[in-house]
Amino acid sequence: MIHARGLVQTFSTGRGKEKTAVQAVDGVDLDVSEGEVVGFLGPNGAGKTTTLRMLTTLLRPTAGTATVAGYDVATQPVQVRRSIGYCSQVGSTFSGAYAGDEVVDHGMLYGMSRKDAVAKGQELFDRLQLDGLWRRMPKNMSGGQKRRLDIVMGLIHSPSLVFLDEPTTGLDPQARANLWEHIAGLRTDQGATVFLTTHYLDEADALADRIIIIDRGRIVASDTSDNLKAQVAGDLVDLEVSADEHVAVARDKLGSLAPDVTVEGRHVRGRVSRAGRAVPGLLRDLDASGVALDSIEVARPTLDDVFLTLTGRSLRDAEAATEGAGAGAGAPDGDGPPGDAPDQVVPTTTGATR
Repeated sequence: MIHARGLVQTFSTGRGKEKTAVQAVDGVDLDVSEGEVVGFLGPNGAGKTTTLRMLTTLLRPTAGTATVAGYDVATQPVQVRRSIGYCSQVGSTFSGAYAGDEVVDHGMLYGMSRKDAVAKGQELFDRLQLDGLWRRMPKNMSGGQKRRLDIVMGLIHSPSLVFLDEPTTGLDPQARANLWEHIAGLRTDQGATVFLTTHYLDEADALADRIIIIDRGRIVASDTSDNLKAQVAGDLVDLEVSADEHVAVARDKLGSLAPDVTVEGRHVRGRVSRAGRAVPGLLRDLDASGVALDSIEVARPTLDDVFLTLTGRSLRDAEAATEGAGAGAGAPDGDGPPGDAPDQVVPTTTGATR
């Protein structure tokens, strides 16, 4: 369904003769099979949205090739657009129009008759729990309702491939959980292939069959969530001893099970293979040595642990750093060099064919 090789996107940043080229995407290879739900994971500025914009023909690649739904994104952009649905970060509905009219007009742009667009739109409104909102304007909808309306807009022409660009950003937990159910149903109910960009670890973990992690414009991992977590060596065991004099003994005991033990105050931590089996014996050894614990925690590996293992930094820390630096202010999609004004950063290519 998606086949990309060596995708590159370079932006020019700066003014006058001091312009420099910055690669937002640096040689991305992607393969997505029909019927897959793929989570495209990475911090802001990693290249997620830039890659998605190239795959949806909104941004012409600086280099590399890609076919989407069997069509070349550079030479057959119209055919690509007819074959896909797209839900952008910022939405696509006019806040002052009736929701039903927007959906019908969108369907007719894809060649649907008004009758078919109305029928399909009302079916999708019912399926995505928007019943009763056909004659309501988006400006009078909640955040969750507007995001579901964006998905209706992307599905009105029954595409075989749906791109969702951070669809739950800004939603409250209840609205996010509700939207997750609808996203999961895109494949089960409609047989669609879903390409989901997100920086929420739990979202990728819950929804995706396979997770692709991008960092600094390059793919650093691609596998199922379970297989990626298996790359992390063991479960994290965190011992909190009750007295400072117990730290050394706890470190030695945990060190017999974990190859790398860290100490922070009275917390002694290490990764232990199959901790569920090892911890009871560890507790007996500590008790026999007179070590009292205030607490013990065992945590299975997370996707953030995977990112840390692959890149040497936490995805959450990377996310906070890029947000704090104003990442994406310069690029048209939020993946450009941090801190640049919008009129200072432009793609080095001519943009999408319209």
